[in-house]
Amino acid sequence: MQSTSAPSQECTVQSIAASDTADVSAHPLYASQPAAGFPAPGDDLIEQPLDLNDLMIDNPTATFFVRVAGDSMEGLKIFSGDVLVVDRSVTPESGMIVVAAVYGELVVKQLSQQHNRTQLLSANDEYDPIEITGADDVFVWGVVTGSARTFR
Repeated sequence: MQSTSAPSQECTVQSIAASDTADVSAHPLYASQPAAGFPAPGDDLIEQPLDLNDLMIDNPTATFFVRVAGDSMEGLKIFSGDVLVVDRSVTPESGMIVVAAVYGELVVKQLSQQHNRTQLLSANDEYDPIEITGADDVFVWGVVTGSARTFR
């Protein structure tokens, strides 16, 4: 895929890391679900050990992580500093969030394919769609399958 307009200060990839499931330990997952409103009595019943790799990664050899910089995807709850799980083995389809290389810069966008027209869309009205034609230097690196955010 290719694009006719280069991205400005949109959601870009700040850093990339490969998935490494070899050296991760599982943590307890408690069966009680804390209420977001009124407090509920706690219990010590552990449902099962939880390994975040099992929860977030389907294909470890094709999965990598990227840290997002920018505000163009805030409408889809992707914020600057978030870490996205990206699977290169998933076939990109219209409506999916993807990491794409646009003129050598990695961006996070929503893929749109309608009426023989392909675009990379932002989820912020401040940014124009990136039109993709066969002559542009654009390709999809992978499909976003999850995200993580810390509150520190």
